[in-house]
Amino acid sequence: MPLRKDIWRPAIVERRMSDIVAAGSIEGAPLRWLPALRPYSFLADPFGLWRDDRFHLFVERFDYRDRRGVIELIVHDAGLTPLYRCKILSERWHLSYPFVFEAEGQIWMLPEAHRSGGLTLYRCFDFPDRWQRAARIELDCVPVDATPFWHDGLWWLFYAAADDRHSKVAHLHVAFSERLTDGWRPHPANPVRRDPASARPGGTPILLDGRIMLPVQDCSRTYGGGIAMLAIERLTPDDFVAHVERSIAPPAGLHPFDEGMHTLSAAGEVTLIDVKRTMLSLHGLAIEARRETQRLFAPRRR
Repeated sequence: MPLRKDIWRPAIVERRMSDIVAAGSIEGAPLRWLPALRPYSFLADPFGLWRDDRFHLFVERFDYRDRRGVIELIVHDAGLTPLYRCKILSERWHLSYPFVFEAEGQIWMLPEAHRSGGLTLYRCFDFPDRWQRAARIELDCVPVDATPFWHDGLWWLFYAAADDRHSKVAHLHVAFSERLTDGWRPHPANPVRRDPASARPGGTPILLDGRIMLPVQDCSRTYGGGIAMLAIERLTPDDFVAHVERSIAPPAGLHPFDEGMHTLSAAGEVTLIDVKRTMLSLHGLAIEARRETQRLFAPRRR
């Protein structure tokens, strides 16, 4: 039970992601911060969609008291003023990284859920807050932060592996399929990349100058220590070639939220990020101890 707790804070950056990636920096762009929560809880992993002149921001809400993330929605008007916030998805297991996207005339979500033992694709049947399970995606491992992308007539999925603590941050896997809901085939070169500084996905891939640019987390010093852009030069069912093009530095002057950044996601004219601080507190340790005690002495199901 570590004394230090990661606390994340998301923000809306009023700049297109392609411009941020081209410049290699967020410096100078206006930021709109999402609300801070009570101590030892936070919002993280922001993804967004514009629809009907409103901005729908999907985010993980996490509380160290129960350590089980849920997915929330914050709806903004056209001027990015928040209108309301609500919980839209909760399971028995931890949920995070609510990758939301439009495809085939529908809206889908592929949240991180490796503690469930797999990956579930959700479909929205009443936008924006009613979702149902659409498909279970079978891969070569239990994936972490699975990130889909349509390219050259195929669906591609980038993900880390939940095999162990190291592979969660250091092994990049790829799968591909003609269909979103089934038929996924792992890439024969998996893991296609082994590097804690540039393997675990961290946002939406974009096309820039004809190349796929995949945000990946730099976990070489700390979890979610920064975002690097992985330029994918060759992506076929038989081949994968990529290199780190550049890192994306968070804006200066964000203290105390200056210890990491692990999401960079595109949403039209704006981009979403989250930045980190760590809290050193005996109270945080007491929360962990109380939670473990409750778990150990909870009645067992028969």
